[in-house]
Amino acid sequence: MIEPRGMSKEQAAAYAGCESLSAFNEWVRRGIMPRAIPGTRKWDKKAIDVALDRLSGLQPKIEAQLAPYDAWKASQNASAAEGDQLVHKKAR
Repeated sequence: MIEPRGMSKEQAAAYAGCESLSAFNEWVRRGIMPRAIPGTRKWDKKAIDVALDRLSGLQPKIEAQLAPYDAWKASQNASAAEGDQLVHKKAR
């Protein structure tokens, strides 16, 4: 059997560990949990995983979520920003 990635609200609430639909609705309203996939009444299991990872402090580094070029570009921008800070400190 294939485990569906798209879940009903009831399934999503249970998967997220909510004891009731009203608690899950409150989490969605407050932005703790993602909204349904646009145009559907289904919740994305991976989006719920990301939300729970964020809440638990397990959010992966940004570079892991980027395409290789974007990760390289982000590291270049970070290095350039560090260099700018050193230049400003020396100028003082």
